[in-house]
Amino acid sequence: MSERPHMTLSGIVLDAPDAQELAAFYQRLLGWSVVQDEPGWVKLGAPNGGPGLSFQTESAYVRPVWPAGPGDQQMSVHLDIEVEDLEAASAHAEKAGATRADFQPQDDVRVYLDPDGHPFCLFL
Repeated sequence: MSERPHMTLSGIVLDAPDAQELAAFYQRLLGWSVVQDEPGWVKLGAPNGGPGLSFQTESAYVRPVWPAGPGDQQMSVHLDIEVEDLEAASAHAEKAGATRADFQPQDDVRVYLDPDGHPFCLFL
C-alpha cells in the first residue's frame, strides 16, 4: 500500500426526516453552535473544536429500533456522551426532548433515543 494521504475526520452525519429539527434537539442537548445551515443540512460545531455533528434530511428515513430484533431497522451509529453527573445529564436530556430507552444494559450508562430514534449513551 502506498503512503497514506493526510485525512481528518471532520464530522459525523445523522440522517433525519428534518435536519433542522434534529439539529435543534442536539443544539439544546449539547449547547453547540450552528456553523452551517442550508436547506436539508445543518452542522453543529463543538466549542473546543474537533469533529462536528451534522444532520441531513433524508426523505426515505426509517426510524431505527433499539435494541433491534430480527427484521427491525437497525441503528447504523450511536453517540457516546461523557458526563460528570449521570442523573443531572439524564434529566437535561429528557428536558431537551430525549426519551429514555426501555432497555438499559449497564448501571453506569443511560441509553436515550433522540426525537428521530437515534440512540445515544450518557456515561460517567
